[in-house]
Amino acid sequence: MSGLQQRKWRGPYEQLSLWDDCSSEPFVASSIPESPTGEVQLLEKILERENLRRALRQVRRNKGAPGVDGMTVRQLGRHLKKHWPKIKAAIVEGRYKPLPVRRKEIDKPEGGVRLLGIPAVLDRFIQAAVAQVVSEIWEPNFSESSFGFRPNRSQHDAVCRALEYVRSGYRYVVDIDLSKFFDRVCHDRLLSRLATRVKDPRVLKLIRAFLKSGVMVDGVTEAAEEGVVQGGPVSPMLSNVVLDELDKELERRGLRFVRFADDIVIYVKSRRAGERVLQSVTRFITRRMRLKVNADKSGVNHPWTSKFLGFTFTNSVERPQIRLHWKTVKRMKERVRELTGRSSGRSVKRVVTELTLFLRGWWNYFGVIQSRNRLARLDVWIHRRLRALVWKQWKRARTRITELMARGIPKAFAVPVGASRKGPWRMSQVKWVVFAVPGRYFESLGLIIPWTSTA
Repeated sequence: MSGLQQRKWRGPYEQLSLWDDCSSEPFVASSIPESPTGEVQLLEKILERENLRRALRQVRRNKGAPGVDGMTVRQLGRHLKKHWPKIKAAIVEGRYKPLPVRRKEIDKPEGGVRLLGIPAVLDRFIQAAVAQVVSEIWEPNFSESSFGFRPNRSQHDAVCRALEYVRSGYRYVVDIDLSKFFDRVCHDRLLSRLATRVKDPRVLKLIRAFLKSGVMVDGVTEAAEEGVVQGGPVSPMLSNVVLDELDKELERRGLRFVRFADDIVIYVKSRRAGERVLQSVTRFITRRMRLKVNADKSGVNHPWTSKFLGFTFTNSVERPQIRLHWKTVKRMKERVRELTGRSSGRSVKRVVTELTLFLRGWWNYFGVIQSRNRLARLDVWIHRRLRALVWKQWKRARTRITELMARGIPKAFAVPVGASRKGPWRMSQVKWVVFAVPGRYFESLGLIIPWTSTA
């Protein structure tokens, strides 16, 4: 048998070893096969080789921690090669039982805890295969004002759409904050809505199994009666299906809104209209969708005081612009303080490397801002943080005096400055210390402050 014939041959279950040659062509569930009786064979489409290969690539690309079974992403391929026939048979026959997810708590920037779930790697692979096909079915139905977890749409697109509304004269924004949205989703309502477009009952049963898989906390499995666990590949798609009902209601009312996942903002022209919209939409969400609105974080504000995805807008009548929200700058500075902490024992070179990586990633997201006034003198502050670290690491007066003189500071000034008992932060702004350790010194170590190099 030739090599080409060997590649084309498939047994009753495709072996994962045949998926190693992964192409980068996108999979599109454009045609769903039907049985002779007219029943849509959606599950077969999910289990097609190309879809599974794409799901495997996605899981490998996202990496991630092991689930409750301890299996790593690297071990997944070998596991599938050995056990895929049994796994596929269990899925087709409706016997597949996902493992409970591993609970992970993450602190929220503004207080509180976000509960995440880490599914087993095998479950992540199957969820990804399901999400790819079901998303293709639902995607044409989603609103043009929905931007979260959708192809060719991003946070930047959502913010730009919001800017269009502000520039069109909508000077008030209704912020809707859903309280613990992912934890409160009603399974029956979600599956009923899915069933309007997903006609294969086997796929619905598989999705229900993932919803009901439960959460393992301290070795004990807790049943899941409601909610969609954040962390699985299928969760973003399911959240969009749930909130599409809200999108359609807002469209029916003719409202200008933008939604990214569970972040919802509605733009109106007066405070009175905003208060009326807030009350009526809250009633719809609580009574119809059985979700809860956080009254403390919801309200009617001006766009230049409201925060959306970390951004806000300038208060300009003629041409508002995108700018950083002050809370975004505050959180960024908190992270810089952590990275430049003076008690970590790390070298200045290592701190500069880690800081540059953070600043680059931060700017990749926030670099779309049009007004940079809130970045003023941030570069000076960062240099000062690093200069204080250098001063702390010089430790003794003799070392400080020697270093200052070696960097061109006259002895008459180096001695009293080096012998000073003031703390590193105070000394970091002393003229002779600034001369000895200027910003270009940190640039020579690899520091890049993106908004200054691209200004």
